[in-house]
Amino acid sequence: MKDKIKETSGTVKFVYSFALMDIKERMYIGYGTSFKSEKEAFEKALTIAKRIGIEVSSLRLDRYYSAEAYVEICHAQLGKAKMFIIPKSNIATLGVGEWSKMIYRFTQDTKGFLQEYFQRNQSESSISEDKKRTGWRFAQKREERIETAYGPTTAWHNLHWVGA
Repeated sequence: MKDKIKETSGTVKFVYSFALMDIKERMYIGYGTSFKSEKEAFEKALTIAKRIGIEVSSLRLDRYYSAEAYVEICHAQLGKAKMFIIPKSNIATLGVGEWSKMIYRFTQDTKGFLQEYFQRNQSESSISEDKKRTGWRFAQKREERIETAYGPTTAWHNLHWVGA
C-alpha cells in the first residue's frame, strides 16, 4: 500500500506500508511503514510478528516478493512457514531448498496452489476497508510519527474483527 504525503516544498512523498494478516481471523499480526521501500516495511512487519512470538504456518505474498531471498528472509524471521508465491516469468534458476519445493508444489498441483495463493485477496480487501474507515492519507510527515499513526489503524482493524 502506498500513501502520498505532500511535503512543504510541494513534492509528493510515498509512504510504503505492509501488514501481515491472519487469514482465518482476518486480524493483523504485524505491520511496518517506510519512506524508502516496501521491502523495508515488509521486514518491519516480520520483525513485529517474530517479537510477539506469532507462529506462522503459511504465508502468501505477491509477485514483488517472488525471489528465493524473500523465502529465506521469511523463514529466518517466522520459521518454516509454507510459502505460496507465484513466481515471476523471468526466473533464471530454481535454486535449492524451500524455493524449489514451492515451485514443485506449484507445478504438481497448480489449481490447489492457486486456491491457497488467492486467499491473499482477503488482505487486499482488508487494506481497502482500512482506507475507507480511516482515510487514504497520513496526517504525519516524519517517519517515526507515521509508524505511530499507522499502529492505531491496525488496532482499529483488529478491534473491528474481534467483534465480528
